Amino acid sequence: MTKEKVIPQIRFSGFTDTWEQRELSEVTASFEYGLNAAAKEYDGKHKYIRITDIDDESREFSTEDITSPDTDFSLSDNYILRKGDILFARTGASVGKTYLYREKDGLIYFAGFLIRAKIKSKYDDVFVFQNTLTDNYNKYIRITSQRSGQPGVNAQEYGEYTFLLPKYEEQLRIGEWFTHLDRLITLHQRM
Repeated sequence: MTKEKVIPQIRFSGFTDTWEQRELSEVTASFEYGLNAAAKEYDGKHKYIRITDIDDESREFSTEDITSPDTDFSLSDNYILRKGDILFARTGASVGKTYLYREKDGLIYFAGFLIRAKIKSKYDDVFVFQNTLTDNYNKYIRITSQRSGQPGVNAQEYGEYTFLLPKYEEQLRIGEWFTHLDRLITLHQRM
């Protein structure tokens, strides 16, 4: 595949480099499927995130009805979310819904109908996540998720999603700007 290169017309000052087309798999260390465990009453420590626990509007972890996974925690360390992790809903009406792990959310295990993408440290996870909130991403999900039965997108298909990527410093600047904008929108909606 020939990589598209673009120089955006609107930029933060000081940035002039081209943006290069990348597949999500190129910026991801791995894709992993979640924990297949039932949810139980919250134990006060171990949080469990399922598709329904990701707020449709804000894409944040909903704290309204926190649960814990019914699992042996000594065998479940691989399902703990860490900085740089983005979750993707893989089936059903919520296919394509995403969540960016934030350390303020605490100790969270992710459920089986979610796929975790571990973003490589040389890429900004916020910038990559913001690309999952675009019309381009939504169009990709609509087309890719069409199945004979229930809609779905697997890890390989998520990895094939393409988007334009600037240098790391510009990714950080754009990610910070969108994070600030998201906070302002959330505050405005609560008023």
